[in-house]
Amino acid sequence: MVKLTLREKESIQDAVRRFRKLVERSGIKKEMRRRENYEKPSETKRRARLRAARRAYRMAKLAAR
Repeated sequence: MVKLTLREKESIQDAVRRFRKLVERSGIKKEMRRRENYEKPSETKRRARLRAARRAYRMAKLAAR
């Protein structure tokens, strides 16, 4: 859970900006987008497999240099 306490003499705009940064860093926004629509377990595994393949490709490409 993200908690934000107002600092002394801090404007509302500054507090909102800080709050947005906290939410983004905590991953809440990303998690909400992920849960927005149901994804089948096979799709989740497929996405992870593709991510791993891309990562391996990039690492192999970097190692070749």
